[in-house]
Amino acid sequence: MAGKKPRSTTAARPSAAVAPADTAPSHKQYIVPAIAGTVLAAIVCATVFLFAAREADRRGGSGASAPHVNDTPPPGEAPPGMVWVPGGVFWMGTEDPTTMVCGGNDPMPDARPLHRVEVDGFWMDATEVTNEQFAEFVKATGYKTVAEQTPRVEAFPGAPPENLVAGAVVFTPPQTEVPLDTLYRWWVYVQGADWRHPEGPESDLTGREKHPAVQMAWDDAVAYARWAGKRLPTEAEWEFAARGGLDRQPYTWGNELQPGGHWTANVWQGKFPVQNTAEDGYEATAPVGSFAPNGFGLYDMAGNVWEWCADWYRPDYYEAAASISGGVARNPKGPPDSFDPQEPNVAKRVHRGGSFLCTDQYCTRYMPGSRGKGAPDSGANHLGFRCVKSDK
Repeated sequence: MAGKKPRSTTAARPSAAVAPADTAPSHKQYIVPAIAGTVLAAIVCATVFLFAAREADRRGGSGASAPHVNDTPPPGEAPPGMVWVPGGVFWMGTEDPTTMVCGGNDPMPDARPLHRVEVDGFWMDATEVTNEQFAEFVKATGYKTVAEQTPRVEAFPGAPPENLVAGAVVFTPPQTEVPLDTLYRWWVYVQGADWRHPEGPESDLTGREKHPAVQMAWDDAVAYARWAGKRLPTEAEWEFAARGGLDRQPYTWGNELQPGGHWTANVWQGKFPVQNTAEDGYEATAPVGSFAPNGFGLYDMAGNVWEWCADWYRPDYYEAAASISGGVARNPKGPPDSFDPQEPNVAKRVHRGGSFLCTDQYCTRYMPGSRGKGAPDSGANHLGFRCVKSDK
């Protein structure tokens, strides 16, 4: 069942370094000894705050280059389950959250400098791809996800044979309070964990047909998108869509964490990682669309599950984007390659949106201007995706 503690494999746990993200370790970190490069957050404050810095307003931007949402109408009837995002210009990134009330302890330097970006209009899935939608894809194609495949020796040279087992990373709460110094205190590589068994072989999808499909590697998301005649969003498209027309607001719904005292996203409440009080109604994933949509009609652009983007990850990419001639990056597609100084030998793709594990003890990456990252060959039980489609 979903609430049972999963069984761990014999895979060795390497040492880990704290990293500023609610993301899980890559498979390589369990199968081959390596230094971990991702981590979680903790309790979300129930208070209100405004962004502390507005320096971007003094950096220029007027007329067509000023932040705005286009008035471009949809180019026809909406594809099933998708909504029109008209495009426009916005300030991408976030100020240092540690200067904000309930901003968390992660300064998020990889989300700066703020820079202006222009994106064209596109269609976007109103929700994250669900288990029943992914099941249709698997039934039609016979596709096997990365987590369902036994790791190849060639891909993991030097790995002990007993570590080469099909599985995925699962959030496993410790029995008692623990220091928040290493993610291996709450992440476990579980043999038999995959999209059908998100927490391990004893779990299943009963009652979770409308929940987001998780344990998705980047290749799995790309395969589904191609089958559906779609693609993954760029990081810029994802952030513009998540903001719903609200420029430089801390949340996808505005500047209050709990408008009217209500939780507006599926994130963590309680003592992380041992107790989730589920004040928002959900201890783990929620059915898609359980919370109100943003200004574009998109659901769960904050919390619930992380979502894959098309872009490679580099912490210094925003510096390059901000230096573009004319001051506005048009339809950026990210850097040509990946580099993560915390794991220089592991290529990463961008995650966006945070998950049900996000809290401000570590980071607040349910903020639309924040970033996540992950190895393309690795899923987790808080990682899914949604798709987009160009208007042409």
